[in-house]
Amino acid sequence: MTVQNDGHLSPLPLDDDLRSLEPHERVRPGDGAGAGALAAWGGPLGRHAVVGRQRFWTPLRVIMLFAGIFLAFGFFSKAACLETTHPTDGSQPGLNWDGRQYYKACYADPLPLYSAEGLDTGALPYKYSWIAEGGEVRYMEYPVLSGMFQYVTAQAAQALHEIFPGGPLEVVTYFALGCVLLAFMWMVAVWATYRSAGRRPWDTLLMAASPLVIFQAFTNYDLMAVMFASVALLLWARRRPVWAGVVLGLGVAAKLYPLFLFGALLVVAIRRRRFVELGKAAAAAVVAWLAVNLPIMVLFPDGWREFFRLNSDRPANPESIYVVIQTLTGWQGFDAGRAAGEAPATLNTVSLVLFALACLAVLVIGLTAPVTPRVAQLAFLIVAFFLLTNKVWSPQYSLWLVPLAVLAVPRVRLLLTWMAFDALLWVAHMSYFHGVANKGIGPELFHPLVLVRDLLVLAVCAVVILEIYRPHLDRVRMTHQGTPEGPDPLAGVLADPGERPVTRATPSDSGGTQPADPETKDPIR
Repeated sequence: MTVQNDGHLSPLPLDDDLRSLEPHERVRPGDGAGAGALAAWGGPLGRHAVVGRQRFWTPLRVIMLFAGIFLAFGFFSKAACLETTHPTDGSQPGLNWDGRQYYKACYADPLPLYSAEGLDTGALPYKYSWIAEGGEVRYMEYPVLSGMFQYVTAQAAQALHEIFPGGPLEVVTYFALGCVLLAFMWMVAVWATYRSAGRRPWDTLLMAASPLVIFQAFTNYDLMAVMFASVALLLWARRRPVWAGVVLGLGVAAKLYPLFLFGALLVVAIRRRRFVELGKAAAAAVVAWLAVNLPIMVLFPDGWREFFRLNSDRPANPESIYVVIQTLTGWQGFDAGRAAGEAPATLNTVSLVLFALACLAVLVIGLTAPVTPRVAQLAFLIVAFFLLTNKVWSPQYSLWLVPLAVLAVPRVRLLLTWMAFDALLWVAHMSYFHGVANKGIGPELFHPLVLVRDLLVLAVCAVVILEIYRPHLDRVRMTHQGTPEGPDPLAGVLADPGERPVTRATPSDSGGTQPADPETKDPIR
């Protein structure tokens, strides 16, 4: 007879591996989403169920499997644009873009940019230039790390064609190779977010199975920046601020938005009155950013400035709130009388001021909240407010929000409603660009849909702010409260182990009070 840990006797010797999943590692019904499906399969697991004894299908592997499946869907959504023509007049084969990029919603920037930016010629980005319509000299329009990623991928695709001639078009090989690398980056981002989720690992399933991945994963190169941002948050959570700064610097060299994560850390640092580690991270980020950018800045200054020049000169895009307001009100917009090629100075100023005011609002929220807000909550608000106030919201930018939303407010129905609508907005976007003459939709239908997407993002922001001011509704905080890492699994060196616990008194069966269960005593659904 063997005595178990709970005092019961076992008639046989215990197995060498008796570990089952802890309660926080099990799939939970959360806010009730999917409860019907759970009931069909016997209902949710009980607290004492022995699960997780499989050696292979760990929670992380299940989540990574879903990430791979949705990435495959993402590639298939672009496959129609890889169809090749086979002319009989002796001309070279090419991609069959007879408008199918719009009516099949398979458009992806890497395909036209392969030749438009000279990558097919082997030209070095930022050195190579071309003359656009109107006589304007143009260069590669991406930040340095994204631009060099495209160059290296193009060189690899061309080398493969030298080794294996007679295969698909070079541009198809280039796109497929880029998709493989970007898919790997997304998997790294999912892994990092899983590790950052602490005792709520299954929340990451919302990221792995996000509908946005299907349409936007391979539209552009944003997954690189998402990877750097996600890994940087994990490093910060693991109390490695210098390495977190290095990775954030690389992220800013790929896309601007990882810079905004410093804003969230700054708010927490002000609240905690701890600035040394944040300063180290910022210094490391500057060094990493300069290490990538300085060679291009010195050798090809005009090419390096193109990203900043283009972002200053471009007008508002159709998915920005400014164009939506123009369509719905008949307003002519800022800088209506500007000359062709002239920067929209007023729009740039208004957009910058609105974002600055939004950041100030986040600072006020962070300093007036009853307890220190979590890093993910503040980061989500800052990035969301940037997208809402910016003059450009390209469809793939919504991917920036996905890992932050999962960490900030893991409410299944709330996030899936926004992500599903935002994903399907891509179809409307392509129809809009196809034009009314080609049976596409017009601005009077498209822009109200954009407004709905913006309102859904604002709804997520509102729930985040509500949970900041009513922290007992914050499921992540309530799950981690009392654990060694503290109520914020991302706080890292800014964590305060002495922070008072959050409770909400509710009547108990004995007539006293007890803390509310964040999974069941929650008015938000």
